[in-house]
Amino acid sequence: MVDISASTATAEPLLDIRGLKTHFATDDGMVQSVDGVDIRINKGETVCVVGESGCGKTVTAMSVLKLIAMPPGKIVDGQILWQGRDLVPLSAKEMNKIRSKEIAIVFQEPMTSLNPVYTVGDQIGEVLQLHEGLNKREALERTIEMLRLVHIPNPERRVHDYPHQFSGGMRQRVMIAMALSCSPKLLIADEPTTALDVTIQAQILELLQEMKDKFGMSIMLITHAMGVVAETAQRVVVMYAGKVVEEAGVEQLFGNPRHPYTQGLIRSIPRLDLAATHHTRLETIAGSVPRLLNPPPGCRFAARCAHAMDICRQSQPPLREIEPGHKVACVL
Repeated sequence: MVDISASTATAEPLLDIRGLKTHFATDDGMVQSVDGVDIRINKGETVCVVGESGCGKTVTAMSVLKLIAMPPGKIVDGQILWQGRDLVPLSAKEMNKIRSKEIAIVFQEPMTSLNPVYTVGDQIGEVLQLHEGLNKREALERTIEMLRLVHIPNPERRVHDYPHQFSGGMRQRVMIAMALSCSPKLLIADEPTTALDVTIQAQILELLQEMKDKFGMSIMLITHAMGVVAETAQRVVVMYAGKVVEEAGVEQLFGNPRHPYTQGLIRSIPRLDLAATHHTRLETIAGSVPRLLNPPPGCRFAARCAHAMDICRQSQPPLREIEPGHKVACVL
């Protein structure tokens, strides 16, 4: 895999998230779901945002498209620069021109995203009529073309089927067809393979790569599976408890992980070379994620870190570059 992170580091980013803070109001106070996140995605690049459940990956993605329900959620600080234009102050009407047309999203569970009482053709066609200005006949023809593009058999017939008539993998293909129908420049894929079996997961990831090459788009892939990261990413952003703790090219990250949390994630990956000869338990990261209602003052991983020192519990280490293209938020 070619690491393009160094060659694109000085290019104008397609998406540049700076100091993003998204909080949610609760009866007990403000939950700091995303707290000062910086992520940049360049043209033609696949960036994986990885971390365990609750780390802020999905909230970051939803913030980009301004799909955070207000209230209780709110972007309280930061910028989301899309081709140099800040999306944060835009109105709902202005964002509607960007969603699907320029930035599209594929969610984790397609059955909750597709309307069960409309055919898949009607749902994809609606997107095309709204954003591309096509009439009903033109939208139907383009929808069939998109279903064929994502390798759904007999698209002329299946365009008239309802979501429940598709398997989980085929429903995800429908969602990808819908997301790509307006040829966006950035596709956000939020855990697109989680509910699928291993064989179908591989097919969906291969399809995403195929579509990326065909449309020349960028991908922000959100996942908690390090195996997926290794197969798909050029660059990796590791999040923990609402913050970015490490960022590097994929080869840098797997070859020399520097943050203790990243090291723990990589050690937890099953190894086939040991499975045949050793009956060992998978390594786990002890402890649990801190509550983001009242996060600790220092490093948020300190309570689970075997290398934590007093300074780690007192002040949050900044994300700093330790070598070209490799950033870490750790005093060590």
